[in-house]
Amino acid sequence: MTDPRTIFITGATDGLGRALAHRLATEGATLILHGRDPNKLDRTAEAIREAYGVPRPRTVLADLAELAQVRRLATDVRETTDRLDVFVSNAGIGGGEPDGRTRRTSADGHELRFAVNYLAGFLLTLELLPLLRRSAPARIVNVASIGQHPIDFDDLMIERDYSGMRAYGQSKLAQIMSGLELATRLSAAQVTVNSLHPATYMPTKMVLQEIGYTIDTLDEGVTATHRLVSGADVATTTGRFFDRTRETKANPQAYDAAARAELWQRSLQLVDHADID
Repeated sequence: MTDPRTIFITGATDGLGRALAHRLATEGATLILHGRDPNKLDRTAEAIREAYGVPRPRTVLADLAELAQVRRLATDVRETTDRLDVFVSNAGIGGGEPDGRTRRTSADGHELRFAVNYLAGFLLTLELLPLLRRSAPARIVNVASIGQHPIDFDDLMIERDYSGMRAYGQSKLAQIMSGLELATRLSAAQVTVNSLHPATYMPTKMVLQEIGYTIDTLDEGVTATHRLVSGADVATTTGRFFDRTRETKANPQAYDAAARAELWQRSLQLVDHADID
Protein backbone atom coordinates (compact mmCIF):
# COMPACT_ATOMS: atom_id res chain seq x y z
CA MET A 1 0.00 0.00 0.00
CA THR A 2 1.34 3.42 -0.95
CA ASP A 3 2.06 5.71 1.98
CA PRO A 4 0.02 8.89 1.33
CA ARG A 5 2.00 11.00 3.76
CA THR A 6 4.49 13.82 3.19
CA ILE A 7 7.63 13.42 5.28
CA PHE A 8 10.41 15.97 5.78
CA ILE A 9 13.86 14.71 6.81
CA THR A 10 16.79 16.94 7.74
CA GLY A 11 20.29 15.64 7.17
CA ALA A 12 19.07 13.38 4.39
CA THR A 13 22.24 13.15 2.30
CA ASP A 14 24.28 10.87 4.58
CA GLY A 15 24.00 8.06 7.08
CA LEU A 16 20.74 7.47 8.88
CA GLY A 17 18.81 10.25 7.14
CA ARG A 18 19.64 8.99 3.67
CA ALA A 19 18.95 5.35 4.57
CA LEU A 20 15.61 6.29 6.15
CA ALA A 21 14.68 8.24 3.02
CA HIS A 22 15.35 5.16 0.89
CA ARG A 23 13.20 3.01 3.18
CA LEU A 24 10.30 5.47 3.09
CA ALA A 25 10.60 5.84 -0.70
CA THR A 26 9.98 2.10 -1.11
CA GLU A 27 6.67 2.65 0.70
CA GLY A 28 5.58 5.47 -1.59
CA ALA A 29 5.82 8.38 0.83
CA THR A 30 6.22 11.88 -0.61
CA LEU A 31 9.65 13.01 0.61
CA ILE A 32 11.16 16.41 1.25
CA LEU A 33 14.90 16.03 1.77
CA HIS A 34 17.22 18.57 3.38
CA GLY A 35 20.96 18.89 2.94
CA ARG A 36 23.61 21.60 2.99
CA ASP A 37 25.59 20.42 -0.06
CA PRO A 38 23.57 20.97 -3.26
CA ASN A 39 25.46 18.32 -5.21
CA LYS A 40 24.99 15.62 -2.57
CA LEU A 41 21.34 16.62 -2.22
CA ASP A 42 20.75 16.28 -5.96
CA ARG A 43 22.56 12.93 -6.08
CA THR A 44 20.50 11.61 -3.17
CA ALA A 45 17.20 12.63 -4.76
CA GLU A 46 18.19 11.22 -8.17
CA ALA A 47 19.35 7.93 -6.64
CA ILE A 48 15.97 7.47 -4.96
CA ARG A 49 14.08 8.30 -8.15
CA GLU A 50 16.14 5.87 -10.20
CA ALA A 51 16.19 3.05 -7.64
CA TYR A 52 12.46 2.86 -7.02
CA GLY A 53 10.84 4.46 -10.06
CA VAL A 54 9.14 7.05 -7.86
CA PRO A 55 8.78 10.80 -8.34
CA ARG A 56 11.99 12.64 -7.50
CA PRO A 57 11.91 13.74 -3.85
CA ARG A 58 11.65 17.46 -3.32
CA THR A 59 14.84 19.04 -1.99
CA VAL A 60 15.55 22.00 0.29
CA LEU A 61 18.96 23.47 0.98
CA ALA A 62 20.30 25.10 4.15
CA ASP A 63 23.28 25.29 6.49
CA LEU A 64 21.75 24.74 9.92
CA ALA A 65 24.61 26.64 11.56
CA GLU A 66 22.87 29.89 10.59
CA LEU A 67 19.42 30.70 11.95
CA ALA A 68 18.55 32.91 8.97
CA GLN A 69 19.03 29.88 6.72
CA VAL A 70 16.91 27.78 9.07
CA ARG A 71 14.08 30.29 8.71
CA ARG A 72 14.44 30.24 4.92
CA LEU A 73 14.40 26.45 5.05
CA ALA A 74 11.07 26.48 6.88
CA THR A 75 9.69 28.89 4.30
CA ASP A 76 10.89 26.63 1.48
CA VAL A 77 9.17 23.62 3.06
CA ARG A 78 5.93 25.54 3.49
CA GLU A 79 6.10 26.69 -0.12
CA THR A 80 6.73 23.22 -1.51
CA THR A 81 3.86 21.45 0.25
CA ASP A 82 0.43 22.22 1.66
CA ARG A 83 0.65 19.38 4.17
CA LEU A 84 3.32 17.86 6.40
CA ASP A 85 2.60 14.59 8.16
CA VAL A 86 6.00 13.87 9.70
CA PHE A 87 9.03 15.98 10.53
CA VAL A 88 12.19 13.96 11.24
CA SER A 89 14.75 16.23 12.90
CA ASN A 90 17.83 14.19 12.11
CA ALA A 91 20.61 16.55 11.01
CA GLY A 92 23.48 16.98 13.40
CA ILE A 93 27.20 16.92 14.05
CA GLY A 94 29.03 14.58 16.40
CA GLY A 95 31.33 15.17 19.33
CA GLY A 96 34.57 15.12 17.33
CA GLU A 97 35.77 14.76 13.77
CA PRO A 98 34.95 15.68 11.05
CA ASP A 99 33.64 18.79 12.86
CA GLY A 100 36.54 19.24 15.27
CA ARG A 101 37.03 18.76 19.00
CA THR A 102 37.66 22.37 19.95
CA ARG A 103 34.98 24.95 20.72
CA ARG A 104 33.57 26.66 17.66
CA THR A 105 30.64 29.01 17.18
CA SER A 106 27.83 29.27 14.67
CA ALA A 107 27.12 32.19 12.35
CA ASP A 108 25.01 33.66 15.17
CA GLY A 109 27.71 33.26 17.81
CA HIS A 110 26.23 30.23 19.57
CA GLU A 111 28.26 27.14 20.50
CA LEU A 112 28.26 25.17 17.27
CA ARG A 113 26.91 21.80 18.43
CA PHE A 114 24.15 23.43 20.45
CA ALA A 115 23.28 25.54 17.40
CA VAL A 116 23.23 22.76 14.79
CA ASN A 117 22.00 19.80 16.84
CA TYR A 118 19.44 21.64 18.92
CA LEU A 119 18.58 25.25 18.10
CA ALA A 120 18.11 24.62 14.38
CA GLY A 121 15.64 21.79 15.02
CA PHE A 122 13.91 23.79 17.75
CA LEU A 123 13.36 26.73 15.40
CA LEU A 124 12.31 24.51 12.50
CA THR A 125 9.78 22.79 14.73
CA LEU A 126 8.24 26.11 15.79
CA GLU A 127 8.15 27.37 12.21
CA LEU A 128 6.58 24.16 10.85
CA LEU A 129 4.17 23.55 13.72
CA PRO A 130 1.18 25.35 12.12
CA LEU A 131 1.57 23.18 9.00
CA LEU A 132 1.91 20.02 11.09
CA ARG A 133 -1.19 20.94 13.08
CA ARG A 134 -3.20 21.48 9.90
CA SER A 135 -2.08 18.02 8.72
CA ALA A 136 -3.14 16.22 11.92
CA PRO A 137 -2.55 13.56 12.97
CA ALA A 138 1.13 14.41 12.51
CA ARG A 139 4.39 13.31 14.10
CA ILE A 140 7.67 14.92 15.11
CA VAL A 141 10.61 12.54 15.54
CA ASN A 142 13.82 13.86 17.08
CA VAL A 143 16.89 11.75 16.35
CA ALA A 144 18.79 12.23 19.61
CA SER A 145 21.25 10.03 21.49
CA ILE A 146 21.68 8.06 24.67
CA GLY A 147 24.90 10.07 25.07
CA GLN A 148 23.55 13.00 27.14
CA HIS A 149 25.14 15.61 29.40
CA PRO A 150 23.26 17.80 31.91
CA ILE A 151 22.77 21.42 30.88
CA ASP A 152 24.55 24.10 32.91
CA PHE A 153 22.25 27.09 32.52
CA ASP A 154 24.98 29.37 33.90
CA ASP A 155 27.25 28.32 31.03
CA LEU A 156 24.83 27.30 28.29
CA MET A 157 27.37 27.87 25.52
CA ILE A 158 30.10 25.94 27.38
CA GLU A 159 32.70 28.68 27.52
CA ARG A 160 34.36 26.81 30.41
CA ASP A 161 35.67 23.22 30.44
CA TYR A 162 34.70 22.62 26.83
CA SER A 163 34.84 19.23 25.18
CA GLY A 164 33.20 18.15 21.96
CA MET A 165 31.54 15.17 23.62
CA ARG A 166 30.14 17.30 26.45
CA ALA A 167 28.77 19.76 23.91
CA TYR A 168 27.27 16.93 21.87
CA GLY A 169 25.68 15.37 24.96
CA GLN A 170 24.24 18.70 26.08
CA SER A 171 22.78 19.39 22.64
CA LYS A 172 21.13 15.96 22.53
CA LEU A 173 19.66 16.31 26.01
CA ALA A 174 18.32 19.74 25.02
CA GLN A 175 16.69 18.13 21.99
CA ILE A 176 14.98 15.54 24.19
CA MET A 177 13.96 18.08 26.85
CA SER A 178 12.34 20.46 24.38
CA GLY A 179 10.53 17.51 22.79
CA LEU A 180 9.13 16.50 26.16
CA GLU A 181 8.10 20.08 26.85
CA LEU A 182 6.45 20.48 23.45
CA ALA A 183 4.54 17.23 23.96
CA THR A 184 2.92 18.72 27.09
CA ARG A 185 1.66 21.63 24.99
CA LEU A 186 0.12 19.62 22.13
CA SER A 187 -2.70 17.12 21.92
CA ALA A 188 -1.40 13.67 20.99
CA ALA A 189 -4.35 13.37 18.62
CA GLN A 190 -2.97 16.38 16.76
CA VAL A 191 0.84 16.13 16.84
CA THR A 192 2.99 13.57 18.67
CA VAL A 193 6.57 14.37 19.70
CA ASN A 194 9.07 11.63 20.48
CA SER A 195 12.86 11.29 20.60
CA LEU A 196 15.13 8.31 20.22
CA HIS A 197 18.62 6.92 20.31
CA PRO A 198 18.39 5.04 17.00
CA ALA A 199 21.41 2.77 17.46
CA THR A 200 24.95 2.82 18.84
CA TYR A 201 27.94 3.69 16.65
CA MET A 202 26.35 3.01 13.30
CA PRO A 203 28.67 3.14 10.25
CA THR A 204 28.13 6.84 9.61
CA LYS A 205 30.69 9.44 8.63
CA MET A 206 30.93 10.98 12.09
CA VAL A 207 31.31 7.60 13.81
CA LEU A 208 33.89 6.24 11.40
CA GLN A 209 36.04 9.38 11.49
CA GLU A 210 35.94 9.95 15.25
CA ILE A 211 35.38 6.52 16.80
CA GLY A 212 36.87 4.31 14.13
CA TYR A 213 34.68 1.27 14.73
CA THR A 214 30.99 0.37 14.68
CA ILE A 215 28.63 -1.56 16.94
CA ASP A 216 25.15 -1.47 15.38
CA THR A 217 24.18 -1.55 11.73
CA LEU A 218 22.55 1.28 9.85
CA ASP A 219 19.52 -0.96 9.32
CA GLU A 220 19.00 -1.16 13.08
CA GLY A 221 18.91 2.61 13.32
CA VAL A 222 16.55 2.87 10.35
CA THR A 223 14.19 0.28 11.84
CA ALA A 224 13.98 2.10 15.18
CA THR A 225 13.45 5.51 13.56
CA HIS A 226 10.97 4.17 11.03
CA ARG A 227 8.84 2.81 13.86
CA LEU A 228 8.38 6.29 15.32
CA VAL A 229 7.72 7.69 11.84
CA SER A 230 5.20 5.06 10.76
CA GLY A 231 4.43 2.53 13.48
CA ALA A 232 0.75 2.05 14.27
CA ASP A 233 1.68 0.98 17.81
CA VAL A 234 3.05 4.46 18.58
CA ALA A 235 0.45 6.49 16.67
CA THR A 236 -0.74 8.27 19.84
CA THR A 237 2.43 7.87 21.91
CA THR A 238 3.98 11.23 22.77
CA GLY A 239 6.53 12.77 25.09
CA ARG A 240 8.72 9.68 25.26
CA PHE A 241 12.37 8.76 24.76
CA PHE A 242 13.35 5.46 23.17
CA ASP A 243 16.59 3.49 23.11
CA ARG A 244 16.19 1.92 19.68
CA THR A 245 12.63 0.51 19.95
CA ARG A 246 12.49 0.26 23.74
CA GLU A 247 11.01 3.11 25.77
CA THR A 248 13.49 4.24 28.40
CA LYS A 249 14.39 7.25 30.53
CA ALA A 250 16.61 10.10 29.44
CA ASN A 251 18.94 11.97 31.79
CA PRO A 252 17.01 12.92 34.99
CA GLN A 253 17.21 16.63 34.08
CA ALA A 254 14.77 15.94 31.25
CA TYR A 255 12.04 15.28 33.82
CA ASP A 256 12.69 18.45 35.83
CA ALA A 257 9.78 20.69 34.86
CA ALA A 258 11.61 23.85 35.96
CA ALA A 259 14.69 22.96 33.88
CA ARG A 260 12.54 22.20 30.85
CA ALA A 261 10.70 25.51 31.22
CA GLU A 262 13.97 27.42 31.53
CA LEU A 263 15.41 25.72 28.45
CA TRP A 264 12.23 26.49 26.51
CA GLN A 265 12.30 30.19 27.40
CA ARG A 266 16.04 30.54 26.81
CA SER A 267 15.66 28.81 23.45
CA LEU A 268 12.84 31.13 22.37
CA GLN A 269 15.10 34.08 23.16
CA LEU A 270 18.09 32.60 21.34
CA VAL A 271 16.13 32.00 18.13
CA ASP A 272 14.05 35.19 18.55
CA HIS A 273 10.70 33.46 18.23
CA ALA A 274 7.34 33.94 19.93
CA ASP A 275 5.98 31.11 22.05
CA ILE A 276 3.41 28.78 20.54
CA ASP A 277 -0.29 29.29 21.13
